[in-house]
Amino acid sequence: MRIGQLAERLGVNTRTIRYYERIGLLPEPERRPSGYRMYGAEDAERLAFVRSAQRFGLKLDEIREVLAFRDRGERPCVYVLETVRREVADLDRRIAGLDAARTQLAGLLARAESLPASVGGRYCELLEHHDNETDEEN
Repeated sequence: MRIGQLAERLGVNTRTIRYYERIGLLPEPERRPSGYRMYGAEDAERLAFVRSAQRFGLKLDEIREVLAFRDRGERPCVYVLETVRREVADLDRRIAGLDAARTQLAGLLARAESLPASVGGRYCELLEHHDNETDEEN
């Protein structure tokens, strides 16, 4: 099948396929005498895997490593497991950071809603006061 057919079949655009070829996620395809790229079922399967791995949060360099294991005839599952563990730990750290930020903002909102509408301050008394509280707590 030609590049446009592969792109349509897997819901990607042709530039994405060319990019994946350039960075080594897809092998250089066979070419017709006319210069058209020709792809087979294995190329479609590999591209489908790349897209699936992306949906699970793997980065392109991680996907390239998984494919390298496969291309060497090795099973990449140990590498994938370690990668997923790191990703889960990273998500946990980000969630904790977002939770802390939400708690701070909720406190700021509660204070803001209790202030009179005519609150002054050089910039915004609420934020100026909040910064002072934060400095005093540290």
